[in-house]
Parts: sequence; C-alpha cells; structure tokens
Amino acid sequence: MRIKLELEPLERFPYGVVGKHAVQGVIYSRLTGTKFAWMHDKKTFKFFTFSDIFPSGDFEPGKIKTLLISSPNEELIETLYEKLQGEETLFLGKHPLKLVSIKKFSLRPKRRFITGSPIVVRSMKGDGFFTFYHEKSLSYFIKRLTENAVKKYEAFTGEKAPLEGPLFVRMVPKLRKNGWVDVYVRINIRGEYFDVPGSKWELLEAEINNENKRFYSFIMDAGVGELNSLGFGFINPVK
Repeated sequence: MRIKLELEPLERFPYGVVGKHAVQGVIYSRLTGTKFAWMHDKKTFKFFTFSDIFPSGDFEPGKIKTLLISSPNEELIETLYEKLQGEETLFLGKHPLKLVSIKKFSLRPKRRFITGSPIVVRSMKGDGFFTFYHEKSLSYFIKRLTENAVKKYEAFTGEKAPLEGPLFVRMVPKLRKNGWVDVYVRINIRGEYFDVPGSKWELLEAEINNENKRFYSFIMDAGVGELNSLGFGFINPVK
C-alpha cells in the first residue's frame, strides 16, 4: 500500500538541502505515540520505504513536489495516513511545505519495474556498500538483491518465499552522463555525513506468475536492497 503526498514549498531552497533523513524524520515523528513507535530505535527490518522527491530541481513556491511512501504493512500506511491527513504544513528539515493533497492507494505488481530511488546492497568485500565501478559484478548484485528480498519476505510473512530463480531476469541501468552506473547519496546519521553508493534502473523485469505475485507485491512496497527505511530501493511498476 502507498501514500502519495503533493507538497508546495512555502519558500525557495535548493533541492540538495533536503536529505533522506529529513523525510525519514517526517515519518518517524508521525509514528510517535503509536504502536509503530518502536521502529525508530530497533535494529531490524522496518518494512517501509519512500521515493526520491520529484521532480528534481530547486524547491520554489508554486511548484508542486511529490513524495511516495510505501509499505506492505497496511496498518502502518493507515496510521501514517491518519496522522498526516489533518496537517496543513510539513517541515523537511527546517523548510516548510504546504500539504496540498494526500492520497492512499494500492498497486498491482507488473512484470516490469523502474526505480524511484537508488538501490543499495552490501559490498562483496564485507565492508561498506557495493559499487559497479569498484566491484564490477552484476551476478553478485542480483544475488544479494535476491537473498535480501527472500529474507525480508520470510521475516514479514513467516512463510517460505515462492521464488525459484533470481529476483529480476532483465536489468537495464540508468547511466549517468559519464557512463557510470553508480550514484552517491549523502545521508546524515547522528550528525555524521556519509556518501552512500547506489544505482538507478530504467528497467527491472521479473517473471511473475500466480504463485509468486504476492511475493512481488510485497517487494514492490517494502523496497529492494538495503536501507529501505532511509528511502533506498523504492520501485514502481510500469506497463
């Protein structure tokens, strides 16, 4: 299940000053005092993610920005929706934005997906995060994606994941102007800044059937790869 927020900036400020921790803060602050308050501190799967704010470009009054939040936990989405519904102004960090509209909805998984935020996986070296520039292994990348997806699904449902092959059978990266796949996102954790490497994809194609449709629906809303609750690994179905 998903929430779509349309936001109008009440002042002008650069796109880059709003980090993922600011969006995560909006989510966690609305869960305070609810049955999901534990999420902020517990080191475990959170089972939610969110998109990059789009379109990119500076925040300016009159120019609407959109944010998507997704989770396979419908009660979590319902709680967030109720908490946000009555608000007029949201703050991303110190910057105010008018909440123009909020919509709650569900999507069915398709055979094809596109990333709405970079995908992150752990490095094959065991320290830090994977980059195609340094590690150059698509087979490792898809193996880690698949293992992570299976682990999340089984932790959430208590059932064996109905997946017999790789998570995606065809992958087309979104290349940067320099031809690189890797993108870097600066995040703030407890006052320290880190550049997290990830990758964006124009196409992620899966072999979906009646047996695994529920699995892919879960993955679509939980996010793929690591650091989902920090807004990484958000994917959208495409026709």
